[in-house]
Amino acid sequence: MDNLVHASAIVDAGAILGEGTRIWHFSHVCGGARIGDRCSLGQNVFIASDVVIGHNVKIQNNVSVYDAVVLEDDVFCGPSMVFTNVHNPRAAVVRKHEYRRTLVRRGASIGANATVVCGVTVGAYAMIGAGAVVTRDVPDFALMAGVPARQIGWISRHGERLDLPRGADGRARCPHTGDVYSVTGRVCTLQPAD
Repeated sequence: MDNLVHASAIVDAGAILGEGTRIWHFSHVCGGARIGDRCSLGQNVFIASDVVIGHNVKIQNNVSVYDAVVLEDDVFCGPSMVFTNVHNPRAAVVRKHEYRRTLVRRGASIGANATVVCGVTVGAYAMIGAGAVVTRDVPDFALMAGVPARQIGWISRHGERLDLPRGADGRARCPHTGDVYSVTGRVCTLQPAD
């Protein structure tokens, strides 16, 4: 499976691109970046050198993935969402040695125009609503919205809202797949198939 790199895109020497990865118009991948198989980088995407991107990651138009960010497999980054890597930036103060690492776990989705402030972990299969500002760690399967982002529910691996009262423990079934999830406190787990 061949890669597709648009003629207007720049991929610096030393960048690693997995098989079947597509890089569209006016994007820039810096040397040292590692991108897995079957990824898609939309128009005007920037990938810094200290970035690791897993397999089957979709990064929509106008997203910059700065140093110290890791995106695991199957992550979705919506149009114009933002990552940061310095907690207290100043133009006149060099803080490259103070970058805070950000981890987005497998299958998580980040909505359009959302911001993920550096130093957090976004849990597996979590969903961050459009325009939300994530300032703290997000649990697996959490549905987050608002500024600052707050948990408003739980979401299945398939991206369907789980029918559980807010703040309640219990079990819920994904309406699409039938998978069963168990919630105890701030922990949601996918139950083994019967």
